[in-house]
Amino acid sequence: MGKFVIKQGRTGYTFSLKAVNGEIIATGGEVLSSLSTCKNSIESVIKNAPIANVEDQTIEGYKKETHPKFEIYYDKKGEFRFRLRARNGEPILASEGYTAKASCKNGIESVRKNVVDATVVDPE
Repeated sequence: MGKFVIKQGRTGYTFSLKAVNGEIIATGGEVLSSLSTCKNSIESVIKNAPIANVEDQTIEGYKKETHPKFEIYYDKKGEFRFRLRARNGEPILASEGYTAKASCKNGIESVRKNVVDATVVDPE
């Protein structure tokens, strides 16, 4: 079972999804203005991740998927990343860079697995 860890900064709240081993799988897309907005974003991840299709934008002529969806794409360094977009198209979760596409896909599966019954840790 994974956990969402919420952190409060000077300008708002952020969150990350951690696996059972404590490693960060992905982070929220932006700084959020309030704790309740942050928790709503987490709920959106929990709701959308298990049902989201995968759109692999690294393949020429890729098939466009409807929202919610995970998008696999290249970052500026040429590494693979994924982001989760909610039903409204807004990005709600983003990964680190991966050198291998297989690792990126494993990251998506880890999100799907770890959001089920995930706990939420409020900022201290």
